[in-house]
Amino acid sequence: MRRNIYLLICSLCLLLTTALTAQTTPKEQLLFLTSQWEGERFEDGRPKVADHVLERMEKVTIEEAWGVLRNEGYHNQFEGGWQPLHDDVVVIGRALTVQYMPNRPDVADQIKKRGLADGMIGNTNSWPIDMLVEGDVYVADAFGKIVDGTLIGDNLGNSIYAKSKRGVVFNASSRDMEGLAEIEGFNAFVRGWHPSFLTEVMLLSINDPIRMGAATVLPGDIVLAKKEGVVFIPAHLAEKVVVTSEVIRLRDLFGITRLKEGKYTPGQIDSKWSDEIEKDFSKWLRDHMDELPVPKAQIQELLKKRTW
Repeated sequence: MRRNIYLLICSLCLLLTTALTAQTTPKEQLLFLTSQWEGERFEDGRPKVADHVLERMEKVTIEEAWGVLRNEGYHNQFEGGWQPLHDDVVVIGRALTVQYMPNRPDVADQIKKRGLADGMIGNTNSWPIDMLVEGDVYVADAFGKIVDGTLIGDNLGNSIYAKSKRGVVFNASSRDMEGLAEIEGFNAFVRGWHPSFLTEVMLLSINDPIRMGAATVLPGDIVLAKKEGVVFIPAHLAEKVVVTSEVIRLRDLFGITRLKEGKYTPGQIDSKWSDEIEKDFSKWLRDHMDELPVPKAQIQELLKKRTW
């Protein structure tokens, strides 16, 4: 009994030490937390969803992604209430997560010492930027701080975009709105904009699970950020979200086409399709495969699975 208690205490001490001193989550922990992902991974253990999935994700609506995740039992992956830099620039990529907390000098000093010993350069808020690769989205929780909670300005924004070709999602604020707006292709989803500098905030961890409002975000999740809000898609469900969206897109286009032609009534299209309509849909896919707004290979794969 005493031995078990001793082992438990040692385990808790180890966990606390890791949480307070490590800047990055151990690879073994990421493998454990993202065990349902069976594809390629980055060297740090983050799931690496394929580039072609990211490209196709751009046409997925927030509602479609949200619906797929809800059907899979994921009810806490959407967060709204952002103030985006641009309303019309979509941000899609793999999450690199960062946890900031209100400053505590003893912990902040330890974090800085270890980071510098590991070769990190500059202020701690620049460390995650140095780790970005193309396709990453910098996702940070800084407890919703606005005044003195500006995680980046235009200098860091330019560095972020140069490395990732993506944008950021911050549960915090940013500064230099005009300068950031000049970075073509960049977007920032933040809680607010403020001219102050970042103070009394410390970096605690990189690539740990974090909370973004009502959403739980893991490293490697796919970020889908549009004007309506942000959906954080678990890596193992990313392709399902994309394929479901493409099927919906094709069925909607077919339905609208046939309604314009007067072949079917609104009642026939807006309810469960008959076998006759399903067969017509399959033929329509084959006849127009090269013209449709979905990759030809995906349409061919869809047709293989259809019984009509």
